Amino acid sequence: MALMTGNEYIESIRKLKLNVYMLGEKIDNVVDNPILRPSLNSVKMTYDLAQMPEYEDLMTSKSIFTGEKINRFTHVHQNTEDLVKKVKMQRLLGQKTASCFQRCVGMDAFNSVFSTTYETDEKYETNYHENFRKFLQYVQQNDLTVDGAMTDPKGDRSLSPSKQEDKDLYLRIVERRKDGIVVRGAKAHQTGITNSHEVLVMPTIAMKDDDKDYAVSFAVPTDSEGITIVVGRQSCDTRKLEKDADIDVGNKNFGGMEALVVFDDVFVPKDRIFLNGETEFAGMMVERFAGYHRQSYGGCKVGVGDVLIGASALSAEYNGVPKVSHIKDKLIEMTHLNETLYSCGIACSAEGYKTKSGNYQIDLLLANVCKQNVTRFPYEIARLAEDIAGGLMVTMPSEKDYKNPVTGKYIEKYLVGASNVSAEKRMKVLRLIENITLGTAAVGYRTESMHGAGSPQAQRIMIARQGNLELKKKLAKNIARIEED
Repeated sequence: MALMTGNEYIESIRKLKLNVYMLGEKIDNVVDNPILRPSLNSVKMTYDLAQMPEYEDLMTSKSIFTGEKINRFTHVHQNTEDLVKKVKMQRLLGQKTASCFQRCVGMDAFNSVFSTTYETDEKYETNYHENFRKFLQYVQQNDLTVDGAMTDPKGDRSLSPSKQEDKDLYLRIVERRKDGIVVRGAKAHQTGITNSHEVLVMPTIAMKDDDKDYAVSFAVPTDSEGITIVVGRQSCDTRKLEKDADIDVGNKNFGGMEALVVFDDVFVPKDRIFLNGETEFAGMMVERFAGYHRQSYGGCKVGVGDVLIGASALSAEYNGVPKVSHIKDKLIEMTHLNETLYSCGIACSAEGYKTKSGNYQIDLLLANVCKQNVTRFPYEIARLAEDIAGGLMVTMPSEKDYKNPVTGKYIEKYLVGASNVSAEKRMKVLRLIENITLGTAAVGYRTESMHGAGSPQAQRIMIARQGNLELKKKLAKNIARIEED
């Protein structure tokens, strides 16, 4: 089985024995939980679309191991065309879910670990690359969703991992055995962990010799003994618990989820280890992963942006002002910003290059420019959406009041739109805009645009490193006829 159906995926998650806590309670059934189910539906879409002939070219590829058709989310990029298709696939899924569909981090981790393990083996004659190839082939053959885990809690940011007062604030190896290692620590902001079969752990920063125990990469099942998942809060998340919730939820069927994932003395078998103390390769793995993931945002955020722009246009139409010049200008500006993000994602893909291992890496400078724009443009797009929507988006009565026979008649009368557009239609589109810009979907659009794949300063550091000022100065000297001293 190289491709699962969406329903097969749902049942495969149901079989996991995850140790999950949310809102102070243990969650034994994540599949049918009303808060978590929309996030599961978003991942399911990555399986559903792969079964549709019209999306086959974007959603699937061929395994480099077996030649079988596989889901592109489990693929190792073989050329720049693969990199471009990845971005187009992500935009498509953003359009279909208006949310985070959660498999991107695992896909980006696959490609960074694939090339890094090859070069680690090349220097140290280790067996990490073969370990990883076997793991990835297993993932492809079973069409698994894998959670990529990079961000540590970090504690005091001015101190390196080994200098922290609490040594567990960065995930570390606490015991090395002949048959494997034992790890302890945590990973924060883990997107889609409750919807994943495996978790692929990577270091979070470049490291020095003193941090040997923290330079670790491995994969284990998400229901491994010692793993505890604590689901994060999202704005308006408990609306999904309300009886017959529909309008007030906004994006009812899809969503994202994040969690703090604790590794309390988790055993990792020897053949699942991809880095074990080789500190100089920790930075390479981080940098390559960050580049891939910053490329990803030129696709997924754009797809969600498409939905938000559409919702804003509908809101203007329902308000009776679709042809007003300043409304049209705002929609044009939103489109301009959104397509600029997409252009950056395509550009860093088209300028990709082949690594020593054979897979393709994006252009790091352009990927960081892409993500730097993502830290800004979605905020402006969201601001313009809120401007067009009007204040009713955040002062509107609840769905329960709308359905109440006493108050409902007043809401239907006074919230009616242009040309007798019903109050219900206006409420639905306003709640969708609220959901994307302020509510539960904001974790996959607005706020994540700032901090996902690294903070703005992280991209600026990489832009400075990749910008090649020395070359630019030489070009200027040549044009100005300034001779070298």
